Amino acid sequence: MTATKKDPVLVVLQLSGGNDALNTLVPHGDPLYYDNRPAVRVPEGQALDLDGYAGLNPNMGPLKRLYDEGKVAVIQGVGYPNPNRSHFRSMDIWHTCEPDKQGTEGWLGRAIREMDPNKENVLTGVNFGRGLPRALAAPGVPVASVGNLATYGVLTGIEADEQRVEALDIFSKMYSPTIGRNAVVDYLSQTGMDALKGADILSTAPEMYSSTVEYGDDVVAQYMKNIAQVHLAGFGTRVLYTTAPYNSFDTHAGELAAHASLWGNTSNAIADFMDDLREHNASDNVTLLVFTEFGRRVHDNGSGTDHGSGGVAFVVGDNVKGGMYGEYPSLEEDKLLEGDLHFNNDFRSIYTDLLEGWMGLDAQPLVNGQFEKFNFI
Repeated sequence: MTATKKDPVLVVLQLSGGNDALNTLVPHGDPLYYDNRPAVRVPEGQALDLDGYAGLNPNMGPLKRLYDEGKVAVIQGVGYPNPNRSHFRSMDIWHTCEPDKQGTEGWLGRAIREMDPNKENVLTGVNFGRGLPRALAAPGVPVASVGNLATYGVLTGIEADEQRVEALDIFSKMYSPTIGRNAVVDYLSQTGMDALKGADILSTAPEMYSSTVEYGDDVVAQYMKNIAQVHLAGFGTRVLYTTAPYNSFDTHAGELAAHASLWGNTSNAIADFMDDLREHNASDNVTLLVFTEFGRRVHDNGSGTDHGSGGVAFVVGDNVKGGMYGEYPSLEEDKLLEGDLHFNNDFRSIYTDLLEGWMGLDAQPLVNGQFEKFNFI
């Protein structure tokens, strides 16, 4: 019997480094934005208005097109209690849903275990990029992690078994300080070879792919193209993950040019990805989450912005109820948190929406608690 209902697929794009929320979702209707950003700001009249108060960075035209189609949910003021300005710790919190202690399992690793408890498909979860994000790591859950499919591989490009073992050993040493040596060794012994087997299968995806969409040559665009290739190959993958180059959104200096270029490339990549899936009638079961570990300080430093809190996230897809969700955090000085935006919405609410509303899973054990949904699906 031919299946007529497609399984829902979740794609995650992580903006590594702490994306500047104020220059992404620009509060152009608030004079305090211009007061706090004398040097590092989007000029008046240039933001792509969404609701009269906030607008997208002018380099985000392709994402604005999708928003105008009603396919983008903009989640304002995203964060968590007692924000941490360390890249590693904040991202760890987002990945494990453990704001008060060091987590050992990723939220998506748990989700993959729920979706495929018997490990019938080594490609239920796939990551593009170096290493394996903590979000995907859970004991006994194989996740294939590869570099660009065109050049094929991080670990998978290593031919000799002893070289693969050495690479896995390096991986174990990298993660042992945070989750314990034994846990890492157990994880690798149970899942390492399954993940490598999955990566070998992935290398066949490009030869099955044909498209009129021309992606950019930046890293995010190429990874989004890889994700489209894997989705279109029909491997049964349910979770696809990728990360912007390490700390690329960490704009302490030279932000205006760098941030504009980053969002020009990223916005184009997202729109090309959606256009590619639509061309193949394959967008109806895909939802994309775009997030970052924290926002930046409200006041610029003269050339860039330093680590802060209160970020913005986007959810994109043909099944998304587009619009603005949550409130923009206040820019009034007495309502800031040590010079940062307060968070209005816990990131685990976004996860809860995606897990329950989209993936059909019980979110509470996966995000470690009960959180109010936005209902953007």
